[in-house]
Amino acid sequence: MKRQTVTLIMFFIIASTFAQKTCYCQQNGDTLIIGNDLIERKFIWNGGNLMTYSLSNKASGKIELVTSPLPDFLISKTEKTGTNGLCRTEAVTATDIHPAYLKATVTFTLGALDIQRIYRIYDHCPAIACDTYLKGTMNRISGEQNENSADHKNIEFAEDMKSKAVTAILDQLNFKGQHWHAKAVEFWDVTDWNNNLVTERNAIIYRKNNYRGNLFFVRNGEDNNGFFFLKEAPCSSVQLAYKDADFIAEFGKFMITGLGLTETDIREDEWTRTYSCVTGVYTGDELEALTALRNYQKNIRTHLQERDEMIMMNTWGDRSQDTKVNEAFCLQELERAAKLGITHFQIDDGWQTGKSPNSATAKGSFKNIWDNKDYWKPNIDKYPHGLTPIVERGKKIGIEICLWFNPSVQNDFADWNKDAEALIGIYRKYGIRIFKIDGLTIPTKTSEINLRKLFDKVLAETDNKVMFNLDATASRRGGYHMFNEYGNIFLENRYTDWKNYYPYWTLRNLWMLAKYVPAEKLQIEFLNKWRNTQKYSNEPFAPANYSFEYLFATTMAGQPLAWMEASNLPDEAFKLKKLIEQYKKLQYNFHQGIILPIGDEPSGRSWTGFQSICDQVNKAPSGYLLIYREDNDQDETWIETWLPEGKEIICTPVLGNGKTMNSIIGRKGSIKVTLPQKNDFVMYQYQVKKN
Repeated sequence: MKRQTVTLIMFFIIASTFAQKTCYCQQNGDTLIIGNDLIERKFIWNGGNLMTYSLSNKASGKIELVTSPLPDFLISKTEKTGTNGLCRTEAVTATDIHPAYLKATVTFTLGALDIQRIYRIYDHCPAIACDTYLKGTMNRISGEQNENSADHKNIEFAEDMKSKAVTAILDQLNFKGQHWHAKAVEFWDVTDWNNNLVTERNAIIYRKNNYRGNLFFVRNGEDNNGFFFLKEAPCSSVQLAYKDADFIAEFGKFMITGLGLTETDIREDEWTRTYSCVTGVYTGDELEALTALRNYQKNIRTHLQERDEMIMMNTWGDRSQDTKVNEAFCLQELERAAKLGITHFQIDDGWQTGKSPNSATAKGSFKNIWDNKDYWKPNIDKYPHGLTPIVERGKKIGIEICLWFNPSVQNDFADWNKDAEALIGIYRKYGIRIFKIDGLTIPTKTSEINLRKLFDKVLAETDNKVMFNLDATASRRGGYHMFNEYGNIFLENRYTDWKNYYPYWTLRNLWMLAKYVPAEKLQIEFLNKWRNTQKYSNEPFAPANYSFEYLFATTMAGQPLAWMEASNLPDEAFKLKKLIEQYKKLQYNFHQGIILPIGDEPSGRSWTGFQSICDQVNKAPSGYLLIYREDNDQDETWIETWLPEGKEIICTPVLGNGKTMNSIIGRKGSIKVTLPQKNDFVMYQYQVKKN
């Protein structure tokens, strides 16, 4: 029996060779090779517990050889060679959610623990993702606490300078060289409390140190060859089973650490998913690194114009809470929203029969929602005809109706199936397919698993038609790098009532995130600038000091969100429709590009903006430049972009205020731009001339 099992396993290993366009997975003796036309990773089989042998950047031809192969995945100090190793490949067909990709599943056993490592390889993408699942039993995951260098002796004590065991490792690379430069990028959500959402830490790698963040860019100073690690997990400050590090580096050795679970989370009869990780390659400057990252990110969820583009209105921003929402109010709002050019109208908390804790009329609860079987049915007093009149009117005037929804949080989303059925029922009855998901808290692995089950069931039962606006404003949630396949991110709550809405604050948050997170996946608010003007007194950055068009323009790199009641707007506000209609014609093309920040960080006094790089392949790159002149005295300035130095560029204005211009691109991609008025903007479509 044992001999037959081994023979069968070897058959599958030898047979696991498949090519899908540019993707492949090949087993050659004791070597497994995974890659495509841009990246290749070779592994020593090691009984299935793969050990990286080399990482290749096919675009540059550079091959990094590992100095001393170690298991990429480490969870036990003693068990390092796998048994019962098996590799299977599968061509995963494209869906509305993701493009086609090659799936290589490597399974093996360490002691009483089964491990499954699923590699995802996309065509023409310089990155390979890995999802890890565990099943079985384990007494203790390796390493309780990461080392603190302050606890070591000095350099004279050679033995003490040796590395000690670390916590469990998701992936690792061990290269030669002494001149590795790294950047760790940490992110912050819980935006009700945080207004600084990105922190960068640059380092020359020396002795073992810990680094926090979801991203780790590494570059060899000798040849400029580089790679990046992406940890697909919540923000570091809210991760599960966190040991105060996401990456560990020592000279040429680099590790992703933190599985997001403990040994008590592992089940004997069901696969439990750890946090995922991605390894990508690049050569050269920062633009190549960011382009490689964005290439992968755009493969997580296919961006469809008819599904993912939106200019949404949600009335919660005017702080009426649930006091106004009813059939008459919604119908009135729809008419005025249409006068603005809004494409989606979202009814927030208050449409349902049940009462949430945010209700202004009767304080409710998010716990034990299903004690009331009618909780997620339209409130019959507010909507005597259900939501049908709202949906039908929306269809006639070209506005899609969307809803707010809060899963039942008690017992780690134990009622996830009932929540899913409620969402599916609403979709089937009304055709409503976009739901803002609020009130989440993910304190345990069980809650994370159940929440994923909820999302997956809804997508499966609606043929992937439903999408979610995932609220990132409070509690422990998915952050910017987990659950990205399910929709977009509702970034922040800002209110003029509490004087925490300043246009440059919102622009700054988008600007800083856009370097590392696809801007088109972020819902960005603009508010009614005519409300609460007295609370701002004579502040120079008060919303009232900006045109309504400018407030909208600060959101255009993301998905614009009118966080207001249209019925509270003065007549002059509806002049905005002209700009919105022009923007709609460009929105999808602009978002198809790689959107990166340009200029200086928004401060209220800067020249700043975004560049959408739409075509890098041809010798004449093209795209869009969205430029803002904040409140400063310079009519013109040189602004740094991602354009190629020394080339001639033609810029044609397509939105805002600006004139056609031709110029030679200067150092660091700088171009000279002019805007006569303060707090103004222009969007250019640019074309770099061929040599």
